[in-house]
Amino acid sequence: MKRLLDCANLPEAHLLAEALAGQGIRVRLLNSHAAGALGELPADAASPQLWLDDERDETRARQAIDAIRARAAGPVRACPGCGEENPPAFDLCWSCGRALPP
Repeated sequence: MKRLLDCANLPEAHLLAEALAGQGIRVRLLNSHAAGALGELPADAASPQLWLDDERDETRARQAIDAIRARAAGPVRACPGCGEENPPAFDLCWSCGRALPP
């Protein structure tokens, strides 16, 4: 196993782990319950961490994470169906469920 990433919080760790799993990259989430020890442990030791099962997946995993983060930082998109604004990472409109254009 190889340490891939320290995550800012547990939801981010779960989202990235699921996204990587969807691309066939197996990771393990460590320190998922260590936040309660913050103060007793250094911050970097208590943050959720993603570890690769197979070190050979590191390049693909880092590229996938970069793509996910870049997509989340994009512009807000209006739904072509109902006109509601949607966060950049959404594929479907939060209001009507219609597919959003890329």
